[in-house]
Amino acid sequence: MLETGAGRRADAVLQADIVIVGAGAAGLSLAHRLPTAAPGHRAAPSVVLVEPPAGPLRAPRRTWCFWETGAGRFDPAVTASWEWLRVRDRHGAAVRRHIAPVRYKMIRSDDFEALVTGDLGKAPGVRRVEAAVDTVAVLPDGTAEVRGTDAAGVPVRLRGRWVFDSRPPPRPPAARTRLLQHFRGWFVRTSRPAFDPEVVDLMDFRTPQPARGLSFGYVLPTGRRTALVEYTEFGPAPLTADAYDAALEHYTRRVLGIGDARVLSTEQGVIPMTDAVFPRRIARSVFPIGAAGGATRAATGYTFSAVQRQSDAVARAVRAGRAPVPPPPHPARARMMDAVLLRALDTGRIDGPDFFFRLFARVPVRLLLRFLDGETRLYEDLSVGVRTPVLPMLRTAAEVPWLPRRVRPPAP
Repeated sequence: MLETGAGRRADAVLQADIVIVGAGAAGLSLAHRLPTAAPGHRAAPSVVLVEPPAGPLRAPRRTWCFWETGAGRFDPAVTASWEWLRVRDRHGAAVRRHIAPVRYKMIRSDDFEALVTGDLGKAPGVRRVEAAVDTVAVLPDGTAEVRGTDAAGVPVRLRGRWVFDSRPPPRPPAARTRLLQHFRGWFVRTSRPAFDPEVVDLMDFRTPQPARGLSFGYVLPTGRRTALVEYTEFGPAPLTADAYDAALEHYTRRVLGIGDARVLSTEQGVIPMTDAVFPRRIARSVFPIGAAGGATRAATGYTFSAVQRQSDAVARAVRAGRAPVPPPPHPARARMMDAVLLRALDTGRIDGPDFFFRLFARVPVRLLLRFLDGETRLYEDLSVGVRTPVLPMLRTAAEVPWLPRRVRPPAP
């Protein structure tokens, strides 16, 4: 049920067991799990999901991709899925890998929200409120209060035993290395068959490489004539819209040779790639979730799978009556390896396109996917490591622990 300011007193306080701030992937994923009471456990908690009113605070439409074995919780919202991945080096040489029984899945945010909204509408203990959140504060009794305003300017006050906040922090935490994964994508329809609907081009390095970082094309085919085609960079700063479009024009026309095509829609985004340590707890009863809680894998930008693991763990803790502190989304060893890779890329010690191409060419694909999910053991990590440029990576690994973490200065 969606609640607005109509008929609500300005000084009224809406009470719930749990308040979730933000209705993106993290907020919706957690809300989707909480209404179910497992057999033998206590009753499902009451939940309030707070999302910004329509306008600039609401996230634009976006696409999430992840790999998963078998049927998944959100399969009804999946736009397409694939069991073949391909990576191309800058000269066009290709490595094609069959990942079955794993599938690479694509979900668009509108479809995801529609699925979750439909399910939450059947859960009597879940309410949705539209409000721009200003503050989250812990009260003397240990509960937390969320304050904001709705679209009409009416103050909104929400109080919960636990608050999960998916908003980005006002200032990123201190880090040794910061890069950005920034991209722009076109959903295109071609006049003739131009795509192989069975294969995702995960990284196509036949793009002009920037002076710092790397760039690649990314192709998610949804048919022989339709696909999402993205131009992506790992680098220090985003491009202008015109620069992205020029790069996409070059990639689609000259590299892919798709011929006449119509751009149906676009999407653009920026994903921080950082070795910062994100807090698991903001205050006694307030927890960051999603990207704000470190769910984004620093070396790849993938977030959706870690959000699901985090949401599952929080929901289990709530049902068991434990403090629902979100677990670290990625193991400590994986975070350290990511820090080394980011530093090696940022310093230019390794050639980014060559590094990722060699990784896909030399590492068995199921091991690689488990490695990227942080599910490998130490000996498996070492077996992956020896297939990378060993000396530059060892030099960087020796350097990283001694580098200072710095807080980015505020924007002028």
